[in-house]
Amino acid sequence: MSIIMKRVHVVTDSTSGISQQDIEKYGIHVVPLTIFIDGESFQDGENLTPSQFLDKMTQSKALPKSSQPPMGVFEALFNELGKDGDDVLVLTLTHTLSGTVRSAESAAQSSIANVKVMDSQFTSWALGFQVLEAAKMAQQGNSLDEIIARVETVRDNMKLYLVVDTLENLIKGGRIGKGMGMVGALLNIKPVATLHEGALTNFAKVRSHKQVVKLLKKQFLEDTAGKTIKGIGLEHANSPILTEPLLDFFKNEVGFDDVHFNVTSPIISTHTGVGAIGLSYYAE
Repeated sequence: MSIIMKRVHVVTDSTSGISQQDIEKYGIHVVPLTIFIDGESFQDGENLTPSQFLDKMTQSKALPKSSQPPMGVFEALFNELGKDGDDVLVLTLTHTLSGTVRSAESAAQSSIANVKVMDSQFTSWALGFQVLEAAKMAQQGNSLDEIIARVETVRDNMKLYLVVDTLENLIKGGRIGKGMGMVGALLNIKPVATLHEGALTNFAKVRSHKQVVKLLKKQFLEDTAGKTIKGIGLEHANSPILTEPLLDFFKNEVGFDDVHFNVTSPIISTHTGVGAIGLSYYAE
């Protein structure tokens, strides 16, 4: 009598930065968020690429808006994946940036499948690394509980720094007041924020791109001192002035040349504007 092993299916949203190649390689299921630009709607990553979005955003009359996947889309996927008794693990971007995790939780409650929803407390590659770790373990046959325990460890060691080049989109989106925006623009301030336990907090304000690079290098070396670097992800919204020196630093000074490098998800670019970067990494 053969024993049928339960599989674990890994589901995430479209903000993780994971390449199509890795999505296919590790059998990851991606549920897209929706983007609205000047009356048109697009499915993130499906009929609108991050680069196409940046072009449309710079030409749009108003700030684009985004919407989490409907509960019904999640529920249909969960039911399909769990129809033979398999488990489903869902990792989403932080609840502070989107209602995606709430939509997934509602779907999990009404699904026939055994579904565990985890708030990654991050986005971009800080989410992507958690998803990749889970998917690799699922492929190796690990149980849902084993995968969750490992993902929690990855999450606890994760860092994400966000650098905004222009305050324009933050003002349009109501994230900061116009007065602060005018002051910031006059002083040419580059805000550096960090995501910690899901909350976006101001980390530093610097005056130039060179100072941004210097700050991020110093912080990276402090955060990873005496540890093994497990992953580095660098996302950008057309910002070679920041990404080129950082990529050079990771390759030639740190000795880590497997940096995941890609254009930022439209969901994040909407808030940060052109010229922003997101640097994610974890070390143990």
